Amino acid sequence: MIFKVYYQEHPERNPKRETTQSLYLEAESLPQARELIEENTQYNVEYIEELSDKAVTYEKAYPHFEITTF
Repeated sequence: MIFKVYYQEHPERNPKRETTQSLYLEAESLPQARELIEENTQYNVEYIEELSDKAVTYEKAYPHFEITTF
């Protein structure tokens, strides 16, 4: 499954929509996706969204789409 992770780069700052970033991650489940992020980054995770096949197809149409590996 592919997940889209919305996060803030600096965990000590209050989250602001304008500074929210995202990355794409392949994992077996939502808990595994969260675990991968927590073990490999210092990001303040706001939300993790499981993408449907249609959503993945939509996201792939944009040049910013890249699956992050750790």
